[in-house]
Amino acid sequence: MEYAQSEKADLVVTGGGAAGFFCAVNAARLHPGKKIVLLEKTGKVLSKVKVSGGGRCNVTHALDSVSELVKRYPRGGNFLKKSFSRFFVPDTIAWYAERGVTLKTEADGRMFPDSDDSQTIIDCLLREADRHRVQVRRHAEAQSLERVNGEWKITIAGGATITAPNVCIAAGGYASADKFAYLTALGHTIEPPAPSLFTFNMPGNPVTGLMGVSVPEAAVRIAGSKLAEKGPLLITHWGMSGPAVLRLSAWGARYLQEQQYKFTLIVNWLPEMNENALRDAWPQWRQELGKQQTGTRNPFGLPSRLWLFLLAEAGISESTRWAEIPAKEQNRLIRLLTAMEFPVSGKTTFKEEFVTCGGIRLSEIDPLTMQSRVVPGLYFAGEVMDVDGITGGFNFQHAWTSGWIAAQLEGAQT
Repeated sequence: MEYAQSEKADLVVTGGGAAGFFCAVNAARLHPGKKIVLLEKTGKVLSKVKVSGGGRCNVTHALDSVSELVKRYPRGGNFLKKSFSRFFVPDTIAWYAERGVTLKTEADGRMFPDSDDSQTIIDCLLREADRHRVQVRRHAEAQSLERVNGEWKITIAGGATITAPNVCIAAGGYASADKFAYLTALGHTIEPPAPSLFTFNMPGNPVTGLMGVSVPEAAVRIAGSKLAEKGPLLITHWGMSGPAVLRLSAWGARYLQEQQYKFTLIVNWLPEMNENALRDAWPQWRQELGKQQTGTRNPFGLPSRLWLFLLAEAGISESTRWAEIPAKEQNRLIRLLTAMEFPVSGKTTFKEEFVTCGGIRLSEIDPLTMQSRVVPGLYFAGEVMDVDGITGGFNFQHAWTSGWIAAQLEGAQT
């Protein structure tokens, strides 16, 4: 479809992801008759929605307490306390329910569409865009943004321009600070971007031979820091993943970047015990299991492959009876169970759910309107701001909230 080389709109939204779409469809709904244009640089919209949650779309998280939910955001918690007061988890659930999309809650609190299909969310947003006549432009990258005579002039790849009193930047997170140049030119400050939500690489480590083994609960920490998490842990062919590792990567995003992703991960496979507690309890197991072979009797409920690996690492034969474990090997096994060290060198993006911390400095945005405090008529939504959550639906909730608030166009230029 051909568009005019120069045209006017009432609101231009840059970025066809969750935040941008939610802003555009709600702005069109709330301001009938206004021309809303959404620009997406690629040929696909809502691509992260499509792949999230293994293709099921983790829409939000079932926490009805703002003070509890904000604890799931390594950056932006105080800002979100204010924005969540305007649009929160129950509002997200209700918004989709009103449009025929019901959500279900899983045991860990994550919420998915009843259909277990992310396309349900995408179809809902596309229907809303059609219903309210949002003009969605694909392959339309906003290349520059400038203030001309009190309005915004957006130049699109190919040379076309759109003039509008209001612009919402929902372009997602950028991997490098130079991508924000068009916003720093307007006077905004950028918190340096850093990857978040990534898995840990352990090249050449024998533990990778256990790929596919998962532990329901482990405690993980970064040596030499206060960074620590608990939760499910998954051993992969490149290292370690799972919620515990992903949460640790989010909270440690900046620190681990400074370390150039070379550090030591310490794993406690028995998170309810520390080394001293296990040492104190050990004589009881040694006595009760005395005649049984260590290889066939694992009292800790650990996966069999992991238990045999730990025995081998401690230098204990599978045929050794519990009562006959030598003191040196016993001490080594206790240490391995509660504080096993793994050198980490590098990271891997978690599936396609790439998240960055960093972005527009939050003190320069009004959390109740999402409008810039630096220049009028400029709004923000989603990950372009210095807000990021751990895995579990938290980043999408921020996208819905910020998109909905920006769509109100409070204090808008007319």
